[in-house]
Amino acid sequence: MITADANNWAEANQRYLMARLAVVRAVLQRHAARSQDTPVSQPSERELEDNLRQAKEAMPAPAALDTLCAAFGLSPFERDLLLLTAGMDLDSSFPSLCASAQGHQQRACPTFSLALAALPDAHWSAITPAAPLRHWRLVEVGLGDTLTTSPLRIDECVLHFLTGISYLDERLQGLVDLEPAPADLPPSHHRSAERIAGIWAQTAPGSLPVVHLAGDEIAGKRAVAAFACASTGMQLRVLRAADVPSNAAEREALSRFCERDGVLNRSAVLVECDEVENRRPALSFLEHTRGFLLAASREPVRLCQRRTARLEINKPSAAEQHQLWQEALGPVTSQFDGKLGTLVSQFDLGMEEISNACAVVLATGKDHGSGMKNADPQLAVRLWDACRINSRTRLDDLAQRIEPIAEWSDLVLPASQHQTLRDIAGQVCQRTRVYEEWGFASKGARGLGISALFAGASGTGKTMAAEVLARELRLDLYRIDLSQVVSKYIGETEKNLRRLFDAAEAGGAVLLFDEADALFGKRSEVKDSHDRYANIEISYLLQRMESYRGLAILTTNMKSVLDAAFLRRIRFIVQFPFPDTGLRAEIWQHIFPAETPVENLDVQKLARLNVAGGNIRNIAMHAAFLAAQTNEPVRMWHLLRATRSEYAKIEKQLSESEVRDWV
Repeated sequence: MITADANNWAEANQRYLMARLAVVRAVLQRHAARSQDTPVSQPSERELEDNLRQAKEAMPAPAALDTLCAAFGLSPFERDLLLLTAGMDLDSSFPSLCASAQGHQQRACPTFSLALAALPDAHWSAITPAAPLRHWRLVEVGLGDTLTTSPLRIDECVLHFLTGISYLDERLQGLVDLEPAPADLPPSHHRSAERIAGIWAQTAPGSLPVVHLAGDEIAGKRAVAAFACASTGMQLRVLRAADVPSNAAEREALSRFCERDGVLNRSAVLVECDEVENRRPALSFLEHTRGFLLAASREPVRLCQRRTARLEINKPSAAEQHQLWQEALGPVTSQFDGKLGTLVSQFDLGMEEISNACAVVLATGKDHGSGMKNADPQLAVRLWDACRINSRTRLDDLAQRIEPIAEWSDLVLPASQHQTLRDIAGQVCQRTRVYEEWGFASKGARGLGISALFAGASGTGKTMAAEVLARELRLDLYRIDLSQVVSKYIGETEKNLRRLFDAAEAGGAVLLFDEADALFGKRSEVKDSHDRYANIEISYLLQRMESYRGLAILTTNMKSVLDAAFLRRIRFIVQFPFPDTGLRAEIWQHIFPAETPVENLDVQKLARLNVAGGNIRNIAMHAAFLAAQTNEPVRMWHLLRATRSEYAKIEKQLSESEVRDWV
């Protein structure tokens, strides 16, 4: 909505601009008359000055032309030269005047030669590339035989600015985004926005530092920066580091247009440097661009020629997130029966993520006919699932998500191991009460992460147990591919682990480091730099596991190779034994789905096979395919053939005693 003050300024700005143009037009008319030795009929200089003075006095705020001249340091001659080019679009008499003043009908456009000859206080330095008109691309030089005779044209964005209309230059569209300011921020983020505004207010324009927004809250950094800009009367433009040109000339042009936009539209630029491999172009842009600049990056931002001011922007605190949930849910908050704390303890979400999750879930509830007045028993479940889905965005690119299908009944283990797995699930569920309500978190964050080591031979159920826990806890399960984590380059493994844990923190997903002994083996004696950095990688992993808010599960076939100090920091160690005859019989009892047709299967005979659960599953599935091919139920002879195939695959000798009396 346009206010009356804005309308008044726009009208006054137009009158002032036309009064300035009238002065330049009169100068052109006099120059044309002198060159053609003809009389000229025009208002007197006094009339022009009176009109200009009255128009300026009527301005409720500085005119766009005066603002531009002050910002870019234009001299009176440069100002009039800019008006000369603007007159071509704003005054229909200018083309013919330019032609008359230059004595040639084909030269119906302004040139440097015309400006130097006609305008007062002319100086040659105004047409150099380093001078404001060309440096800031206020005017564009067309094609011509010489510099002074080439046609000049005002930049379209500048022309619109002079008339009182500001918009994003089309050359920046697609590269930068306008980030609207949020209505409010959590208190911790609000304080950060105030600090940014304070830094800008207390620093001279020529020595502004680059404000480095560190921390792990990507959306929060945008919100904080936009709020700080709005509080100082500015707009925020967001530029992704990946979009900064690697070509120096293109990067310099981008820099100039961003600087000019900062002046014309009172804007700051936030350069997002996270999730980009090559940061050099972005750092060079930050180094050589003047104005209000911010950089969002977890990595340090080191510049040689500009100061940096670092602020940590992390997710809102647990109390702030609780308040955000209440505000986003509104009247339906009461349906959670005071259990919002469980949601907050599991999902570490920012303001935007919480708002989006609630908007989706509440809209879904209305679609299903559940209004706010009526209790919706599925609301908490849908909201929990919405948070899980929202948290997958970054983690899906770093690890393999496994859809947990296995249940407790599918897991065949001795009673003690079964109970330990139940204890793990219980600790994850009761974290909030023990850590927060009972005060353990106040003693320090170290050791609050819940970690478990599953040790045992291949096929003994380690991955299935992780599935069971994830399904019980209604959490996502991610298997970590160590080949993508471990790097031969120094420092890269820690960086990969950090990205992984940072991405997992939002949803507290269950992380499964399969075959973990490849990375977490015994720490070696330091003999060279590679040993030292290998130990640093392990120490970094231990530190992240101890602070991770979710459940981290490590699996290994060789517990003996793990470092003792590492084992001391694992909260749960579950040994998955090779199944004995009784356990194997139980596995065979439940291995076939209820829908699978079977006939005359002898579980006790099958239990004589000395193989692990994973092999049993392979044999059962192979036998099912054999039976399906012959359109028969699964019988013992199908299992015998499948067994021989499985034993051959694992290069194990099948003894006569194992399959005696099968068929």
